[in-house]
Amino acid sequence: MKIFRLILLILHLGLLFLLTGVLLNAYIPPKIFPWFNLLSLGFPILIAGYVLLTFFWILSWKKRAFVFMFLGLFFLNPVKRWINYSSESNETANLKIVTFNIKGGTFGKEEIQEYINAQKADLVFIQEYGAGDLELENLTGKNTIPINSLYTNYKIVSRKNLFENLFNGDITAQCEQIDLEIKGKTYRVINVHLESFGVVKSMVKLNGNSGEDETKVKNVIKRLIPTFKSHQEQVQIIRESIDSSPYPVIVAGDFNSVPNSYEYYKTSEGLKDAFYEVGRGSGTSFHDYKYPLRIDYIFTSESIKPVSYQVDSSVHLSDHFPVIATFKID
Repeated sequence: MKIFRLILLILHLGLLFLLTGVLLNAYIPPKIFPWFNLLSLGFPILIAGYVLLTFFWILSWKKRAFVFMFLGLFFLNPVKRWINYSSESNETANLKIVTFNIKGGTFGKEEIQEYINAQKADLVFIQEYGAGDLELENLTGKNTIPINSLYTNYKIVSRKNLFENLFNGDITAQCEQIDLEIKGKTYRVINVHLESFGVVKSMVKLNGNSGEDETKVKNVIKRLIPTFKSHQEQVQIIRESIDSSPYPVIVAGDFNSVPNSYEYYKTSEGLKDAFYEVGRGSGTSFHDYKYPLRIDYIFTSESIKPVSYQVDSSVHLSDHFPVIATFKID
């Protein structure tokens, strides 16, 4: 029994070490050490293992349980970025936003239009819009860049393709900066689609053959690491747009990055994560794999107050769930 507990203790310490590595994404970019970013993908498994082992020590009446419980407090905020149970806001919302990667409308463009129309949103951020514009009631949109489109009836002051000079040859990386006049005040909105990893289910589905499975894992990692490094460049451009903005900022879209990743930490600096502030339940927005992947976000300046946040998991019109949030603006 002592040997068994020693093995569990070593395992628990190992999980603590790996979880600490996830937190280092806030400080160490992928071009310096991409493996911390890789760990962020495994955060749900790592934290679940950590919690289970902590309960084991509690039930075993071991003093080390108190140490692991105390150290576990450092991971409360990272957990809230995946699963959250915020109390209801007392604010009255006057701005509604939908962000939705529609996968080119392959699940049914008319159904997507009907769903979005029913939301009666003020701003609709679309990623992977595919061929042809959506026909939305009371909203207009103009596609000036591939993949992304913004629909609104607010006055457009200016718009700019932020990734115009990004010469990585990957058209899946798209980002548009649009300055809008909303209720007599100018806001900068940024519609984001960071570079895709190009990973499909067949590439990550293991079949029990050790040789084939090892090859699959290596091939996936070969795709992940370079994309992490490309994301660093893309996020830096977005960051420059945020930092130079003379207006309050709304950043939304598909980041192809999970919470506690470098992309998340860097983009959210000085901004509010609407899910973290007012979200409830799971933030998982990409459902094509049977694994919790939250990769769609809405970040706002401090002056924009989140009121409600919903990942509508009842809707299967894409491999992403639509994200719907309301805000109070002055």
